Amino acid sequence: MKKRNVVISGAGGRDFHNFLVKYKDNKDYDVKCFTAEQIPGIDKRNFPKEFAGKLYKKDIPIFPESDMPVLIKKYKIDDVVFSHSDLSHEAVMHEASIAIANGADFVLLGQETMLKSRKKVISVCAVRTGCGKSQTTRKIAEVLKKHGKKFVAIRHPMPYGNLIKQEVQRFETYEDFDKYECTIEEREEYEPWIRKGMVIYAGVDYGKILKEAEKEADIILWDGGNNDLPFYKPDLHIVVTDPHRAGHEMIYHPGEANFRMADVIIINKVETAPKGGIEEIEENIKKFNPNASVIKAASRLKIDKDHLKGKRALIVEDGPTLTHGGMKFGAGYIAAKNAGAKIVSPKRYAVGSIKKTYEKYGHVTDVLPAMGYGKKQIQELQTTINNTPCDVVVSGTPIKLSAIIKTKKPIVNVTYTLEEKDLNLEKILKKWKFI
Repeated sequence: MKKRNVVISGAGGRDFHNFLVKYKDNKDYDVKCFTAEQIPGIDKRNFPKEFAGKLYKKDIPIFPESDMPVLIKKYKIDDVVFSHSDLSHEAVMHEASIAIANGADFVLLGQETMLKSRKKVISVCAVRTGCGKSQTTRKIAEVLKKHGKKFVAIRHPMPYGNLIKQEVQRFETYEDFDKYECTIEEREEYEPWIRKGMVIYAGVDYGKILKEAEKEADIILWDGGNNDLPFYKPDLHIVVTDPHRAGHEMIYHPGEANFRMADVIIINKVETAPKGGIEEIEENIKKFNPNASVIKAASRLKIDKDHLKGKRALIVEDGPTLTHGGMKFGAGYIAAKNAGAKIVSPKRYAVGSIKKTYEKYGHVTDVLPAMGYGKKQIQELQTTINNTPCDVVVSGTPIKLSAIIKTKKPIVNVTYTLEEKDLNLEKILKKWKFI
């Protein structure tokens, strides 16, 4: 049988996982290249031959997503394998139309890419970026720790640096951030675990990561990224929704798949969301996943200093939540508003790639996305902060911003934790015999 020529379309995470699970050492396919977007600079790398298996003697090139029509013709591509997350169904079908119009088939991979663990797996995923997955995962970790369970978390991939060095990453101390040359986006996900004295894994090869994690844990806690599917077959699948974006659970990929296959659905942020948004999600649960258990929860905000009233405040928020997550603001903005601060827009003071981020994501105006995918961008973030006339910087990101940037302006940190209303995660874990 003739080999099928393949291009894998992604953003430096799910795409590599799909290759390693489906295409590595598979004689029926020849992966000619990857395409990438969303993350600055990842389209300038190659996928290392050291990871690619015995069928590949050279690195596999990674090209910009915009080159797709040319690549299909150049490499005589049979299959375009879609490996993005958190795109609307409409956007996904535009990608399908580009593939089909240029002579290729359009492929979506699903549960066949979920690796089976020897240990029990709890997965926490979402219907959109920024719903509150990580605070949910950490709440589950606290319950497991309280009951004396041996567990480790494994985070959805964010390998934005040297892929060979990042094949298997284990984070336990702050020194590990320097060891793996972590970006701001990576630190946002890993640092809260370090502060709590817990171990979290990430990297490129999730088969190897799983083998290492299984050596030290009886329970694997999958901490999802964006609204992607879990990389491991879950014994309990928990999915977080956001009533500020009600209805999105039915119109974004693969968030809808998560929503339909969830064992437990969390309606988060109920303390700030409109009543109609909560009701819309409840109605969609009844229609499309009536067997799921439902938890209503608040995302409780805490500011480490409360002297913000009347102060001019620059708000720094989690980058992905604002950009491809589509939110206009996050926890920092809400906390500062509640504290009586005067919000200062940093948009006109932005420089370099930060300025380009505002141009690309026009809905973001009043807050600053914490973009930091490399040293140059971190410097541009720092310059934007220092350029903005304000009395205080309010950080709604999970990291200690003062450890990353230098500014004479005081930084006030906002933290957020999950607070369930009636049914809670501890009862769920007891029901599913995890504790």
